[in-house]
Amino acid sequence: MNRNLVKGLQAAWELPEFRSGLQHLVDLDEVALLLATLAVSEEHDREVERSLLTLLRSALDTDEIRQAVLLLLEHDEVRRPLIAAATAQVPPGQAAAITSAAEDPAVRHEVRAVLDNAKVRALIWEAADSQVSDNRFGLIRRALVLFVRHPGVRRLAWALRRHGVLRELRRREGRVEDSAA
Repeated sequence: MNRNLVKGLQAAWELPEFRSGLQHLVDLDEVALLLATLAVSEEHDREVERSLLTLLRSALDTDEIRQAVLLLLEHDEVRRPLIAAATAQVPPGQAAAITSAAEDPAVRHEVRAVLDNAKVRALIWEAADSQVSDNRFGLIRRALVLFVRHPGVRRLAWALRRHGVLRELRRREGRVEDSAA
């Protein structure tokens, strides 16, 4: 799992008002343990990743938690450090594209619309499960289903494209393929 994502999650987790709002909905100790395990070492068991994905899945399926997380992204003082943590170790072009997209209210609106759709969330989690199990074909198939069946996903993809996120991800993928050759 991307260590920058873990850092961003930890930054959000340290906000007392966020934790107190979620206290009655999730096991805070379980979340803290998973984040600590992921933050300590790059070498961790796939089971830890699966546990975190299960926890994230249940969180996104719970309206209160999903809304709390999306609300965090609307506040500059929360969003900016999270984005900085998430982009600290990525190439500069990719970091700039991600930051630009995250700062765009239209992109945040599309993210909210996509995540509010239960069918889209189910497909996103199927794609995440495919990635964790290294099922590249399953990941590609589910991504295509998302894109074809859900107009909100297409709008989000176009919004990300406008900010150069997709171009930078392709560029990154090209470097990975070049280094493997």
